[in-house]
Amino acid sequence: MGPILGFIIALLVAAVVILIVSKLNLGLNVTGFGAAIIAALVISIVGSVVVWLLGVLGITLGGGLIAGIIMLIIAAVVLMISDKFVPGMTVKGFKGAVIAAIGIGVVYWVLGLIAGIFA
Repeated sequence: MGPILGFIIALLVAAVVILIVSKLNLGLNVTGFGAAIIAALVISIVGSVVVWLLGVLGITLGGGLIAGIIMLIIAAVVLMISDKFVPGMTVKGFKGAVIAAIGIGVVYWVLGLIAGIFA
């Protein structure tokens, strides 16, 4: 599979995950699949920029509980920033962003388990 096809598949999976989290009312709402694709793209770009900026500043995260909590906060901030750029997406405050970030992580984890079982 080529890198462009891999990117398209990852983008579609991320959009489906965002739609699932939106339907679960976990603090993140999107108006439709088009908004979910745009949200997935913006979240990916903003997340990459934030991680790059942390690297430029010399901030590295190891493993463990503290790193997990910091990554959860970063994911929530990324969701809140992305909310400003995506017209069909709304995030319900920082608490909603944290809950949505947890929901997105859990849905990705479950999809990974299912894909691992059927692979």
